[in-house]
Amino acid sequence: MNTEQHTPTPHVLITGGAGYIGSLLTGVMLNAGWAVTVVDDLLFGGSSLLGYWHHPRFRFAKADVCDATMLQSSDGMIRVANLPPARFDAVIHLAAIVGFPACQTVGTQVAWRYNYESTRRVFSAASEAGVPRFVFSSTYSNYGLSADGAPVTEESPLTPQSLYAETKIASEQFLVNETDGAPTVPVVFRFATLYGVSPRTRFDLIINQFVLEAITKGKLVIYQRGYARSFVHVRDICDAIMLSLDAPAESVSRQIFNAGADNGNYTKDEIVAMIQRHVEGTRVEYKDLTFGGDMRDIRVSFAKVQRVLGFVPRITVEEGICEVRDVLDQGVIKDARDSQYRNAQFIVQ
Repeated sequence: MNTEQHTPTPHVLITGGAGYIGSLLTGVMLNAGWAVTVVDDLLFGGSSLLGYWHHPRFRFAKADVCDATMLQSSDGMIRVANLPPARFDAVIHLAAIVGFPACQTVGTQVAWRYNYESTRRVFSAASEAGVPRFVFSSTYSNYGLSADGAPVTEESPLTPQSLYAETKIASEQFLVNETDGAPTVPVVFRFATLYGVSPRTRFDLIINQFVLEAITKGKLVIYQRGYARSFVHVRDICDAIMLSLDAPAESVSRQIFNAGADNGNYTKDEIVAMIQRHVEGTRVEYKDLTFGGDMRDIRVSFAKVQRVLGFVPRITVEEGICEVRDVLDQGVIKDARDSQYRNAQFIVQ
């Protein structure tokens, strides 16, 4: 008689799984032995998921997170759209209208519905089903402008400069303040500005966009040149999420973590200098611009995420610049200026 005990395959639900982070995270989690169910409304298409389509542990449901019927909980399981119900070990909620320009484009009502109300709805479904872990993607733009130039921590005051940040702060407050006693442990990440390549690479993010402009135009037009931001590679963010799933509940429950690296804090001038080193012949023009939007001039401390989760990003900004340059130079991505590679039709640098 075979008495060998088989460990059940862990199962994760990823909302927004066809997006920039989710499409890469899906592969990372499949490779780590997880079963993955992705739900996405495919606003930017679903080609980022095609490489997983025939994987035996991959499922997909086309659905809108704002649809109250999308997730139905019963008997410890969640039915996702028309898929058979399943038990989940984690829910990773990435679905959102992402960024200041995109939220301004869709308007206040839609932004709040997608970014706040859907968070409450998805968490409620997870809690009713007894899912152990819920990971929420927030943003360091919640901090706004740094008052004294010192690196901000998770305890620093929040001074949102955009509708996007306001919706994310409200979601954080719900998860931290209104979920005590729930069977589901919420974990919040405030991501730094992302860069790098994924199955659905974005080119409306500063580093990726600057590399694209340098290659296609040979010129960068830079606003707010001295402003500082924090940057982290999209692959490293996947590692941070994985670490949060393995961490003891008592160390992460209703905790907020800045996700990035101290060596990822740069001014725009420093980013431009790196791009000029790696994209030969890039010219730079500086312009003044004042606008009512997400004006971040900030450096971030990542001591907490390193201390609690042991998270140390592996991919440097210079490596990310070279990575994006190479996929463009070699024609791996031929139509990078197409709208599918950005989350809004306009960008503010």
